[in-house]
Amino acid sequence: MTNFIDGVIAKAKQTLKTIVLPEGDDERVLEAAYLLTKEKIAKVILLGDENRIKADFAAKGWSSDGIEMINPKASDKLQKYADLFYELRKEKGVTPEAALEMAQNPNYFGTLMIKSRDADGMVSGAAHSTADTVRPALQIVKSARKDMNVSSFFFMSKGEETLIFADCAITPNPTDQELANIAMQAAQTAVQFGIRPDIAMLSYSSYGSGKGEAVEKVQRAVKIAKEMAVSEEFINLGIRLDGELQADAALVEKVAALKAPGSEVAGHARVLIFPDLNAGNIAYKLVQRLGGYEAYGPVLQGLRAPINDLSRGCSVRDIVCTVALTAVQAM
Repeated sequence: MTNFIDGVIAKAKQTLKTIVLPEGDDERVLEAAYLLTKEKIAKVILLGDENRIKADFAAKGWSSDGIEMINPKASDKLQKYADLFYELRKEKGVTPEAALEMAQNPNYFGTLMIKSRDADGMVSGAAHSTADTVRPALQIVKSARKDMNVSSFFFMSKGEETLIFADCAITPNPTDQELANIAMQAAQTAVQFGIRPDIAMLSYSSYGSGKGEAVEKVQRAVKIAKEMAVSEEFINLGIRLDGELQADAALVEKVAALKAPGSEVAGHARVLIFPDLNAGNIAYKLVQRLGGYEAYGPVLQGLRAPINDLSRGCSVRDIVCTVALTAVQAM
């Protein structure tokens, strides 16, 4: 593991947050739960059939001590959670009967646990789509601010270097305001994880070298984000933000000196804000596959409580790392 993720795991161990894993029928999730508990990275709640989970643990010679197991359909809190979901969604046409049915779904049950403060965070997606994880989060936990969209980011880590890429998974074509929101959320994330909040708003243009609506959108986003950065909510984060910048100007000092002379951020940005989902998703995969960086994410930001998504092709290590990241977010 890299220095970055080792530091995240060490931080998670300090407070031992309670994280729900709704996919208790997935062998990777069970092994991750065992390791997380054994290493005291987080308190784990597994959702699923308790007898089957215990049998799987016993067959592998693993101890299940310290792991809470809950079958949503048989839980004594099911009706309480169903009532909560009904109250949250009745104006959207959800009936009490539908709420009871939805509350039995592990992703909804886990999210309702967080809403009820019976858990600190949730990690799902090993056997579910991103929508299956994100939809309950948006319906139940909701965004931390009504005027801000929920977005996502990846930690891109290699050796001692860690960058934040946002948004790479949630917002297909953000507006200028949404780009500014993503930048502020990413700044909060950076500070929380000990990364310098030097933010580059990326484009195919640096300081007006290119033209077009796509460039102008980023330019407007930069203006909005700079105003937000000095507001009461964000001024103490120490944000330095610049743009529009091409990727090489954002990351390479010699290039920055030519394309963005005098910039406080160009050449050493640590937080990269992409103009749309195409650019962000393509970039993180290229950096991961060709650049040899570890990619941790997508991690959601902007929710009232941390709920994170896994790739369906995830490894046990991916799950352990994502739980550790979620635990730190919960701090």
